[in-house]
Amino acid sequence: MTSHAAASSTSRTLAIVLRLGGATLSMFAMLYQLFAIHIPAGYSVVNFFVYFTNLSNIMISVVFVVSAIRLINGRTDPSSTDVAIRGGIVVYIAFVGLVFNTLLTDADLGDLLPWVNGIMHFLLPVLGIVDWILWPPRRRLPLSVVGWWMIWPAFYAIFSVVRGAIDGFYPYPFFNPAASGGYGGVALLCLAMVVGFLVLAFGVRAIGNWLSARRWQDEAEETPEDTVAGLA
Repeated sequence: MTSHAAASSTSRTLAIVLRLGGATLSMFAMLYQLFAIHIPAGYSVVNFFVYFTNLSNIMISVVFVVSAIRLINGRTDPSSTDVAIRGGIVVYIAFVGLVFNTLLTDADLGDLLPWVNGIMHFLLPVLGIVDWILWPPRRRLPLSVVGWWMIWPAFYAIFSVVRGAIDGFYPYPFFNPAASGGYGGVALLCLAMVVGFLVLAFGVRAIGNWLSARRWQDEAEETPEDTVAGLA
């Protein structure tokens, strides 16, 4: 085995460990919070899975598990769709981490356990970003993916406002007209959220394309047969 092949093997192993480890920690933390704290306190299970943090943790965990399994099975060529989905979910989990750790550091966490909070609001966002940087996408992301990535946050905001108006539950106060100065205030806050997502989306795409061009082109020029494959 050449030194480059050995490095590729080490990189593959590290990717598998990071992804499976991150997914395991995230799901354990979420399920522990749900079954040990949330349900015994009489909270709604449905409402538990309406929080953007929980949904984003589930998404990144699925991406981590699927990509790790592909690595284990020797899958070598992720599709453009695979790459686009991964990039979008990196945007969502990064948004969770950035917003919580900059704007909500003094927020009342209620019954949320501190160690669960640390895993879901800090560790998984960091792992998602680190994973994107260490193993950038193998395919170039077109500008159009930014628009596709914005569909989920837009749908989530509309769903949260409409559902809250129907049953009174808002996952976050900025979706609640009573706490945001009416629907005009909600609209302004949602607009600010969209701007934040757009900035992150353009950033994730730019970083992914730049790192992808550098890493995979360099490795292909050295020893094409030894490159770390399947890292969507």
